[in-house]
Amino acid sequence: MSFTLGLIINPLAGLGGSVALKGSDGAETVAQALSLGAEPRAEQRAMNALVPLKGLEFRLLTWGGAMGERVAREAGFEPVVIGTPAQEPTSAEDTEHAARSLADAGADLILFAGGDGTARDICTVLGAECPVLGIPAGVKIHSGVYAITPSAAGEIVAMLIRGELVTLANAEVRDIDEEAFRAGQVRARYYGELLVPSEHRYLQHVKNGAREDEALVLDDIAADFEESMESGVRYIMGSGSTVAAIMAHLGLPNTLLGVDLIEDGQLIAADCTAQQLLALTDGYPVRIVITPIGGQGHLIGRGNQQLSAELLARCGRHSLYVVATKTKLKALQGRPLLVDSGDRDTDHDLAGLIPVHTGYRDHVLYRVE
Repeated sequence: MSFTLGLIINPLAGLGGSVALKGSDGAETVAQALSLGAEPRAEQRAMNALVPLKGLEFRLLTWGGAMGERVAREAGFEPVVIGTPAQEPTSAEDTEHAARSLADAGADLILFAGGDGTARDICTVLGAECPVLGIPAGVKIHSGVYAITPSAAGEIVAMLIRGELVTLANAEVRDIDEEAFRAGQVRARYYGELLVPSEHRYLQHVKNGAREDEALVLDDIAADFEESMESGVRYIMGSGSTVAAIMAHLGLPNTLLGVDLIEDGQLIAADCTAQQLLALTDGYPVRIVITPIGGQGHLIGRGNQQLSAELLARCGRHSLYVVATKTKLKALQGRPLLVDSGDRDTDHDLAGLIPVHTGYRDHVLYRVE
């Protein structure tokens, strides 16, 4: 019997990322994101996940329109559509109904594009009943049920379709309070577990929220950065506590979970959107100061979608100024740093060995994939 794949797309996932809303949950947030010029990205990321499946024989089940049918047909497949969303834009209830119906229709695995909210919805109705795998498309992805990139999700599914041995294991579903997140506080909560293919080369780890007292190391990193600063350069200051320590050292206000812009020791703009960054850096020399997510190693594409592929391509790999403590790097246990800008060529250009500033006049070379 051939492999049966279920496909669900949350077309609103990730909508708030590029416009600095730090999430996409709720109708009001969706409306605000669209009014600010946000463009849906989940369907394109689902398309990237389907590319490795071309030429393989399997049965594809999905829901109508933007929840899967449109992308499946554009990718060259002939899906069986077993349901349609009750409303536009789609809702959490649509995701839940789709997951339940795909499992009941005999899907061997459900591939879904979304963020932590989407994983929560699926966990609510399925738990560990049916194997699932997430295509990362959300703003905040703390759960361990997602592949590291859309293409990696496709590679895992291809392995299953070809009949290769892939271990299944339970993985945590976590989500945060978006209102607290927008106020600069991370409150992640455990919501349950989903059954996922445990292929560690391609599967994302749960975000590590543990904090250690590394004040002296952070002071050294900040002092080293301050000495390196050049007049007339616009510095894009990414999210995270390591970059926040640099901003505190400089005596500047900081958006802990957003992206700020500084020049010559002054704050130019706070909590910038993707379009603002493009406009405010046009014609200027630029450095992008970022730190990887602890436990995961994501450098681009998790919580900093304001750093668009267009911006990264324009600024180039040489513009990245990566900061991290050695403790954070050691916690990765040799796994590479990850980039997932949404553009394959840009990700390829960012890959390779990159200096990571780990102290005062101290850096290490670390691999980026």
